[in-house]
Amino acid sequence: MNYWTSLRDGFIRPLSRVLLTINLLYLTACSPLEKSKQDADLPVSGMPQSVSWQIQYIGDIDTDLEVDVYNLDLFDTSSVVIEDLLQRGVFVQCYFSAGSFEDWRPDALDYPPETLGNDLEGWPGEKWLDIRRLDLLQPILEGRLDLAVKKGCDGVDPDNLDGFDNKTGFPLNADEQLAFNIFLSQAAHNRGLSIGLKNDLNQTADLVSYFDWIINEECFFYQECSLLSPFLEANKPVFVIEYELAPEEFCPQANQLGFNALHKNWDLDSYRIDCRQISLD
Repeated sequence: MNYWTSLRDGFIRPLSRVLLTINLLYLTACSPLEKSKQDADLPVSGMPQSVSWQIQYIGDIDTDLEVDVYNLDLFDTSSVVIEDLLQRGVFVQCYFSAGSFEDWRPDALDYPPETLGNDLEGWPGEKWLDIRRLDLLQPILEGRLDLAVKKGCDGVDPDNLDGFDNKTGFPLNADEQLAFNIFLSQAAHNRGLSIGLKNDLNQTADLVSYFDWIINEECFFYQECSLLSPFLEANKPVFVIEYELAPEEFCPQANQLGFNALHKNWDLDSYRIDCRQISLD
């Protein structure tokens, strides 16, 4: 039995159930502010800072890697694959886009037209969402979280949580983005799921207490890795993906900083170079 198997069986899942029970008991007694503070204090994942991992969304999933964590597409990955990884003691993060609409997803018809904004540049079929309209989006997003629970995911990786910093077609502000992201954190924790913050580097200090890890794309390429420091200081894992830079251009610094850094292809196939496993002499 490896570390993750013993941790899952002996700590993560029982603790999640206890935390979920306690949280539900207080739902009717706490003010919204008190509930937000309570949910911010839920350490669900129990994940150490330094882990090996793989992220793959296309092609046959290569499940033969000896890694601690897999990040897989919520919709496209079968429950059989997830269960196989869980049985081996692997921690499974399930990806979905929370801040954007994707026209190929099975729940695409559930999105009201008034929630759809500008196209995401470079991503055909994808549009930004009006995250202010939680009255319309909440049932869809909670349905996705319920699917993650049903499939057995340990945690979720909701993407596009930085709409306020992009040209979405809506006048979104920082406070509205924080409210949306905190809603996702609370909804995930209420279901016993851990949750990662995807990018949104300008709000890491405000959100670090609500999220269990962070996944960033290309902080070395854009020279903004210092913005990940709140998660390092909180002893939470930092996952970094670089696409354009060669491994020798970022891996030494990534290792020094304590990042879990990979070099990946843009389409997120099985190819990976783990910075901790290569020699740069």
